[in-house]
Amino acid sequence: MLEIVVRTEGARRHVRVSAEELTGLVRRIGGDGDRFLVLQRIPDLPDVFAQVWHEDGGDYTVEHRDGAADRHFQAAVGRPEDVIAVLTGWARQEPGWDAGPAWSPLDMGPVREVPPLDLDTDERAELERRVREVLVGGYATRAEVAETAEEYLAGADRRPVSRVQAEALADRMWLERVAEQAAWEGETDPERLTRAFGALQDAGITARENFTCCRTCGQSEIGAEGPSDARGFVYFHSQCTDSAAAGQGLMLLYGGFDGSPETTRAVGHEIVAALESVGLRTDWDRDPSRAITVTPLDWRRRLVG
Repeated sequence: MLEIVVRTEGARRHVRVSAEELTGLVRRIGGDGDRFLVLQRIPDLPDVFAQVWHEDGGDYTVEHRDGAADRHFQAAVGRPEDVIAVLTGWARQEPGWDAGPAWSPLDMGPVREVPPLDLDTDERAELERRVREVLVGGYATRAEVAETAEEYLAGADRRPVSRVQAEALADRMWLERVAEQAAWEGETDPERLTRAFGALQDAGITARENFTCCRTCGQSEIGAEGPSDARGFVYFHSQCTDSAAAGQGLMLLYGGFDGSPETTRAVGHEIVAALESVGLRTDWDRDPSRAITVTPLDWRRRLVG
């Protein structure tokens, strides 16, 4: 798998695609509503991306940016095979990946000035605490972290953090977290959790991480998330994620789609078994009306973006 995320014009995100999947995405673009791809690395890094635009009958316009406005380049490429080679090489960070096309620099205009935040010490600390909480949770994109920073202190008659200020703060704290996670070794507990959820999904139990904002929304929406023949479900919502990131364990909500206590209990047993098979411990008294808690849990989820 390539350590990239690919976004399409239809706002779909493809995480860790294979080289063959990237090839298919490049060959597909060109028609109305499906004319471009944007590639980012995992973890996403500010001002680092590659992208391609194509309309049927024309060349492919390929761009890449390497961290700053004066490192933004564009090239016209005629054949999809050449576009695939460039993007795959970029994704793999192969030496000389950019040697083929005739790149020209793009003038992106003056770099925008970001005014300093006009916040007192307490407000700044509270804002950074919330942004870090979202980062430690690990599911937000850089754009979503910036949205959190912009909206967190906003009120009916006051918006103390502008969009550009929010983006600058989010990017700074994002890079701090990326530096932290660079020291992590091996599989982390959230990655074990993802592996267990994948096994449950394959076994006919709809499994979703960081799903919706609360239990009420989760219970009303989980039925539409999986196949019609799913036997049951398990998920945790964003408030559960916040608790796990704060070191309080992770609460899992689950059930059987037929609504019976017997099915719910059976689903609970499968969830516990799947978690234990990847080395995670649970606290559950086998009561189908009680949530399953994953604890102890070292919440180190690597950012994707």
